[in-house]
Amino acid sequence: MKKTLLIILGIFFFLIAAAIALPFMFKDKIAARIDQEIAQSVDAQVILDLDNISLSIFRSFPSVSATIKDFGIVGYAPFENDTLLSVRELAVDFNLKSVLFDDYPTLTGVHLDGGNLYIKVLADGQANYDIAVSSDDTLADSVESTMQIGVDKIEVNNLNLVYDDRQLDYFMALGGINAVGAGEFTTDVYELPIQLEALIADISYGGVSYLSNKEFSGETDLTVDMKNMKFTLGEGEFKLNEFLFGLSGYLAMPGDDIEMDIEMTGKDNEFKSILSLVPGIYSESFSSLQTAGTMDFQGKAKGIYNEEKIPAFDISLKIADGMFQYPDLPKPVKNVNLDLRVKNETGIIEQTAVDISAFNLDFGSNPVSGRLHLSDLVHYDLDAALNGKLNLEELTSIFPIEGMTLKGSLDINAQAKGRYDSVAGVIPAINAKLLLANGYAKSADYPAPIENLTVDASIQNPSGKMTDFLIDLSRFGFVLEGETVSGKMKINDMDKLFWDGEISGGVDLEKILAIFPMDDMSMAGKILLDLNTKGSYAAVESGKYSQLETRGNMAVSNFTYTSVDVPQGIQIAKATAEFTPERINLTEFDSKIGESPVKATGFLSNYMDYFLGEAGVLTGQLALNSSRFNVNEWMSEDNTADTTSAPLTVIELPKNIDFNMSVAANEVLYDNMSLKEVKGKMRLKDGVLGFSDASMNTLGGSIGLSGSYDPRDLSAPKFDFNLNLADLSIAEAFRSFNSVKVFAPIAQHLAGKFNSTLAFSGTLGLDMMPLLSSLDGNGLLKVAEAALKDSKILSGITSVTSLKDANTLQLKNISIPISINNGVMDVRPFDVKLWDYQANVQGSAGFDGSINYLINMDIPAGKLGGQANALLASISGTSASENTTIPLALNLTGSYNAPKISLAGGNSIETLLTNALKARVSGESEKLQAEATKQFNAAQDSVKQQLQVKSAALQDSVKKELSKQTDATKDKAVDEAKKLLKGFFPKTAAPAAKPDTTAVKQN
Repeated sequence: MKKTLLIILGIFFFLIAAAIALPFMFKDKIAARIDQEIAQSVDAQVILDLDNISLSIFRSFPSVSATIKDFGIVGYAPFENDTLLSVRELAVDFNLKSVLFDDYPTLTGVHLDGGNLYIKVLADGQANYDIAVSSDDTLADSVESTMQIGVDKIEVNNLNLVYDDRQLDYFMALGGINAVGAGEFTTDVYELPIQLEALIADISYGGVSYLSNKEFSGETDLTVDMKNMKFTLGEGEFKLNEFLFGLSGYLAMPGDDIEMDIEMTGKDNEFKSILSLVPGIYSESFSSLQTAGTMDFQGKAKGIYNEEKIPAFDISLKIADGMFQYPDLPKPVKNVNLDLRVKNETGIIEQTAVDISAFNLDFGSNPVSGRLHLSDLVHYDLDAALNGKLNLEELTSIFPIEGMTLKGSLDINAQAKGRYDSVAGVIPAINAKLLLANGYAKSADYPAPIENLTVDASIQNPSGKMTDFLIDLSRFGFVLEGETVSGKMKINDMDKLFWDGEISGGVDLEKILAIFPMDDMSMAGKILLDLNTKGSYAAVESGKYSQLETRGNMAVSNFTYTSVDVPQGIQIAKATAEFTPERINLTEFDSKIGESPVKATGFLSNYMDYFLGEAGVLTGQLALNSSRFNVNEWMSEDNTADTTSAPLTVIELPKNIDFNMSVAANEVLYDNMSLKEVKGKMRLKDGVLGFSDASMNTLGGSIGLSGSYDPRDLSAPKFDFNLNLADLSIAEAFRSFNSVKVFAPIAQHLAGKFNSTLAFSGTLGLDMMPLLSSLDGNGLLKVAEAALKDSKILSGITSVTSLKDANTLQLKNISIPISINNGVMDVRPFDVKLWDYQANVQGSAGFDGSINYLINMDIPAGKLGGQANALLASISGTSASENTTIPLALNLTGSYNAPKISLAGGNSIETLLTNALKARVSGESEKLQAEATKQFNAAQDSVKQQLQVKSAALQDSVKKELSKQTDATKDKAVDEAKKLLKGFFPKTAAPAAKPDTTAVKQN
């Protein structure tokens, strides 16, 4: 017996030891297999450290489990900045027998714990999940995948999912997804039990949010028919917040269309469950909500979904004798009854009917009732009514608004019946009245209330004709700390849209915002109004503005405004405007735009068409004056007041404004330049800003300017300028202009001034600076007198030629003709004296800093030393005098700070001198320089072609980068959704959004 026990214990401990040892024995084999499968199937950057793979036989016995920590996938361009998948821990199970005895392991399970999945589809259909290695690549690979697939379980824990489809304009954000599925995945048809739960952060389509901040869970048996791509739901239960429902039916995708036959039934007949879907009611205190009443929900959808049609559907919701009340509030909402049906029998969305045959509820002692019947979305046959009388003080005892006290009575009585047809000029007959009396609003943040708040309005149309339509706001007004605002407005005839109204009084904006605060914005100041307006939109459309009797005055004082979009702030110390039918006269405007003081006078015309019309253009004439205007603070990418390090960004201009402006500023700050005595004329029209007669003092001289800035294509904003530069400091121009640094780097060692007439155009980059590779232009640079000192080019010339002149050069009366084409500056031949030697210079400089010049010089033989005399004597038998000139050609390449200087026409100074002296004796000395020039021009063509190719590639790259900026709004929405998901669920240790390149495996 004892011996038997010892044998059993021995076997047991052997099995334990084997179970512990096996993972270590086969780790390398499994890790290598995982690495191979990823390399053969994934065309993306994979964040994977093989040292982070661990094996266990206990986790999924009898399978062996491989666990990978910090696993991620990042796509290639254009998705290199979007992490497709980041996982804190990924475990894959392999059949133990296949690991021990088979040639190829069999994958049996997948477990994901903690991570983020971001699926992105661009407007052109490119998708970041399209990372599978193409079949051509797979065939080209000599090693084929031999992994056996026998998955029977998939498990997901705490996964966040963002699906951003910009082609369909569909967006979905789910958080904290937990899901388990188990089945015979390898067969054509199998049963798949599923358990799922998640937070629906947002589901939007076409810019409209349909579900947000809802908790979802479900459990069902799914029958999967992979051969026919058909998925059938078995018995199961689903839950949205507290709303419990069942789903049955199927969804199939045999081709491009989606077939479905789905039925949905409410499984909880309590009124409380449907209340959980109402925003604001489903909160932490929802469990304590007292309710009564019944609910019945039914829905079905059957048919084909594709680009042309949708499935037919029928959805109904009935609520009877509903009631709810929070225990700590005195009044309930009771007698809630609703009979709603939305039906479509054809699959054509325009033929959807909406019917609310009954609707009523009581807010305490205040009843509200109504009905709605809409036949379809084509003819818009309508029969609707809404009636109620609300005591606002009693209403807030049911739905309290934190920090707000409301009083007053609100009466609503509205009926509408008939057809809406804008083409035929038919609308439903309408009889609606709204009366707010004795209104009162007080915020906890501000001690004084808004009192005597009154609105008396009616909408009448007894005949259903557009011409009989009337909106009569017979009175509105309020009092705030003794300041009264009152007015009235009447609008009639929907065809011609006649209006007649007035408003007068004073408003303190700080007081209004204290009572009704607005997020991410602050505003203060006082506005005084006394306006009367009368006219018709028909007059606006026909341009008969004299028929628009808008007259009066408006005064603004001590106005301040800041927001997230305008953190610099705007201050208006005082502004007055006079309104006439023709225009608005701005008689005074004293302000600070950010840190910049601005005063203005002028007028605006066509303002009624601009405000009321769809294509109206606001015209005007303004005179702007500033003592110091800082352009930089309005051009920073993040719009922060601190612009010392913020990059500039492209400024878009409105296309429906036509302004003529005269500008005068004592100083303007732009980038790193200070412009003094700035003045000129500007014209903003069709989204293009034009300049004329502009001038400014800067860089020790003056600049005259005319031209235009055209940002209509934000991906390639254009500029086209004509400059007249006078007495500018060469050194300061080098420090201030990137173009000078690149095309004329020699300026850093020049002391003096220059003049120029220059016409140039091109594209601006993200930083609002000229994109050097796009520049085109031509002009003439003139230098009256300058000194060149400490230049590597000078020392290089003296080194190659053995000239013994000082490393300083005086330049006088130089005229340099230049032209620029796609970022390549071509310097046409010009004469210059280098020291005491006559020289001719030509060549080019590229936007990449490269230089390629030819210098032809005539050097007295005596300056080249005794070697020249000896050579000449050997050729002619006489000694050369010191004035005997030697033609010298130098090639200058490389860059200015790392120049490469070489002799043209010979490999050494001895060869050059020999050829030059021989040519001089034979009278052919000029041919030497001509040959050198010919060879240089041939090489120059090749250099220019290479730079042109490089320029085109760079401009294309910049344009793509600028195009990304136009998509920033949707990217911001994605970021906000991700922040929301992080806020609702525990943080995981998933990899960062951008891959650590030290651990990236390229596939």
